[in-house]
Amino acid sequence: MDYQLLLLTIAVSFILAVIAAPLLIPLLRRMKFGQQVRDDGPQSHLKKAGTPTMGGIIIILAFTLSYLKFSVVNTDFYVLLVAALGYGLIGFLDDYIKIVFRRSLGLTPRQKLLGQLVVGAVMSVLLIQAGHSTAIAVPGTSVSFDWTGWFYYPFIIVMMMAITNAVNFTDGVDGLLSGVGAIALAAYAVVAMQATSIAAGVCAAAMIGAVLGFLVFNAHPAKVFMGDTGSLAIGGAIGGVAIVTKSELLFVVIGGVFVIEMLSVVLQVASFKLRGKRIFRMSPIHHHFELGGWSEWRVVMTFWAVSAVLAALGLYISKGL
Repeated sequence: MDYQLLLLTIAVSFILAVIAAPLLIPLLRRMKFGQQVRDDGPQSHLKKAGTPTMGGIIIILAFTLSYLKFSVVNTDFYVLLVAALGYGLIGFLDDYIKIVFRRSLGLTPRQKLLGQLVVGAVMSVLLIQAGHSTAIAVPGTSVSFDWTGWFYYPFIIVMMMAITNAVNFTDGVDGLLSGVGAIALAAYAVVAMQATSIAAGVCAAAMIGAVLGFLVFNAHPAKVFMGDTGSLAIGGAIGGVAIVTKSELLFVVIGGVFVIEMLSVVLQVASFKLRGKRIFRMSPIHHHFELGGWSEWRVVMTFWAVSAVLAALGLYISKGL
């Protein structure tokens, strides 16, 4: 695969996001699509109330245009398009209901689950039609196991649900998810090059450019938030690339920050229900450090650094470096 194609895709997607943001942010403000802030969260976040959200539309727009322009059209192309836009649509509906109908929870858990199952099922049908391998390799080893039959497809549906929700948990501090997402996607772009999957490489590159362009306006102090619209689209793209490149288990390393964020929520809820005590000051874990006195920039830079180390480790394990 020509790395120049990926660099061009990143550049075009970045430019599109930078152009779109100043046009859409005032529109979101006029439509009063403002962020609702939790009263029990860090007090420094209260001043963010009313900041335009649903900025993930900027990410999706820039990603889609550049992906359609530079990707080859094959089964992988459609799988990745469904992954990014399908989960992004779920996030959009969730954000829209929260803001327009003043429902703090947006979609109900059952509605979200149904939507995620439908998107995962569509991806599975496309993969079945393409004769996608059902073997799962253990990264860094010669070990693999093949879930012949229908066992593989429930696995990837659950995997996509876990990844998109883990990525969603990571959103909550200015620039945090934008940076961590771009780093993880950069690692997966290298994996795609090693797997010679043009569609996966261009998908990762298009999302990198879109996210970095969005970061220009999302860095502290953020002028716009991506909402679930953006976070679920990013998660869908990452999960889709992991599946298409047959590096499903590698996400645990490359996406280690996402895994930690999700585990912090699971452990917090389990501990409170079983023992009546919390493990962290607040979950997801980035809020724990904020309530411990860390500034937003310290949290963001630390998580970016950890993400970069894990991404490099993941590439080393996969022999991508």
